[in-house]
Amino acid sequence: MWLYFFVIYFCGIWAFSSSRKHLLITLLSLEFVVLVLYFSIYFYLCSFNYSLFFVVYFLVFSVCEGSLGLSILVSMIRSHGNDYFQSYNVLQC
Repeated sequence: MWLYFFVIYFCGIWAFSSSRKHLLITLLSLEFVVLVLYFSIYFYLCSFNYSLFFVVYFLVFSVCEGSLGLSILVSMIRSHGNDYFQSYNVLQC
């Protein structure tokens, strides 16, 4: 079962590193990686009968990360009109 999590995790990492055109696709692949990490930590802690407080903290931080990414996406679309990385210049004020 851990092999499945390992393969799915690296598929998410591959999708994150290969998609460089749209910000939305990179954010979705990053959320996919976080979701796989969440499930693997949950199954690991349940298999050894540990407390699940860490899973709740991890879920809270992943939700905060998702909301920050969504706010960056909305502000980028409002200012530039699209979510292409080529149209966004970091050095421009």
